[in-house]
Amino acid sequence: MRAIVIERQGTPVASNVRLDPAFPDPIPGLGEVLVRTEASALNHLDLWVGRGLPGIDLTYPRISGSDGAGVVEAVGPGIDPSWIGARVLLNAAVPQPDPTLPDRSPAPDDIRMIGEHTNGCLAEKFTAPATNLVAIGDADPTEAVAFGLTHLTAWRMMVTRSGLRAGQSVLITGIGGGVALAALNIAKHFGCSTIVTSRSVAKLEQAKAIGATHGVLDSGGDWSRDVRKLTGKRGVDLCIDSIGKSVHGQCIRSLSRGGTFATCGCTTGFDGVTDLARIFWNQLTLVGSTMGTMDEFRQCVALFRSGAIRPVIDTVFTPERGQAAYTRLEAGEQFGKVVVDWRKG
Repeated sequence: MRAIVIERQGTPVASNVRLDPAFPDPIPGLGEVLVRTEASALNHLDLWVGRGLPGIDLTYPRISGSDGAGVVEAVGPGIDPSWIGARVLLNAAVPQPDPTLPDRSPAPDDIRMIGEHTNGCLAEKFTAPATNLVAIGDADPTEAVAFGLTHLTAWRMMVTRSGLRAGQSVLITGIGGGVALAALNIAKHFGCSTIVTSRSVAKLEQAKAIGATHGVLDSGGDWSRDVRKLTGKRGVDLCIDSIGKSVHGQCIRSLSRGGTFATCGCTTGFDGVTDLARIFWNQLTLVGSTMGTMDEFRQCVALFRSGAIRPVIDTVFTPERGQAAYTRLEAGEQFGKVVVDWRKG
């Protein structure tokens, strides 16, 4: 099969990416199905797979990609053959129950990621547990993969972990990335007012064009003053962040009394300096979140299937332009998801 392969660890990641025309086909194991990929999408995780992940011994060449949609082509042992022919969307977070505690449900960190720990979806075929798939019928596969992991991540952060309520005010940092745009979609669905930040004026304008209430330019200073001004000095109810160290202080200062800071990543560093006095005096809540369960995934996908939420797509590439897809993501210039359509090329 054709596969977009990371040949070796290093940066820039795109320089180590190529299309392999004859990568071995995966074989579905117990409880798994084989999916003929129609579309896959890139996430920032794909760059970390190329750069190397602390504590995870990755071997190369390998296939990343944690967003995949396609048609089930074969089933492994223990799976009903009626799955064959179904169009499905993947939740790449595979729970890993603790065998010493059989009655305990897996915690969010007890997962193995398809596309990180194992080969992923940036290929003509991928395998996955049937329990990690949702049937999507006649939905557009390119839109489905643009929706999948980022909306699941944002849904867990905002709804499950932070208790988002209709009409609240939400701050979203780094608009343009997949999770940030998913958070904007969910906030709009809940009727929330939104403030988005970016280092790019163009991205702020794009965000306002699709429904963001306000945009704040991140020019390296303390933009929390702008957020408080936009909220009549009150601050926001919820801040959604995956940038980390470089903006953490501004995020905390942007919160209202009783507000919540939710993080799912730290692309600029994990060791941000916080303000403990502000946290306890204003009774703030700090929330960590990652991926999501299948119940949460089904809730999200139902909104996608109903047309209530549609993802933002930046660019759709053919498999032959896989290296260009990585280059686009690595440059950080995208506004929306970078997608590979395996039905083309």
